[in-house]
Amino acid sequence: MVIQLKALCLITLLAVSSCATKQTSLYDSIGGQSKVEQIVDNFIEELQFDQSIYPYFADSNIDRFKEKMSEHLCMSIKGPCEYTGDSMVQVHSSMNINETDFNTTVDLLIKAMTKANVEHRHQNQILKHLTKYRKEIIYL
Repeated sequence: MVIQLKALCLITLLAVSSCATKQTSLYDSIGGQSKVEQIVDNFIEELQFDQSIYPYFADSNIDRFKEKMSEHLCMSIKGPCEYTGDSMVQVHSSMNINETDFNTTVDLLIKAMTKANVEHRHQNQILKHLTKYRKEIIYL
């Protein structure tokens, strides 16, 4: 009986500790797909009002851009999405994006996340995941 009780306690302890250490993805932490879509919608809104950045998107198919950006953001923050668009190099290579415009676009993304009520710590984590693509976007 004592051995059974100890085994039950050990199983319970293991179950509780595994629940406590289960890590939530950034995607889940921010609120999942609805939050990703809200960020992307806000970002598109920010783009259209920025005179220095809008020209990069003026001839874009906005529906496709929205779909691919949502996929990319979702995938980048460990959501259940698969990015099916072109590589970042393919998308950006002919745009000649400079450092200033890249930084302005990051600022617009921060505004979009803020409008979506994404916590600052999560904003920083999202930016960390996206900054690895910087070298594939900027062409001086």
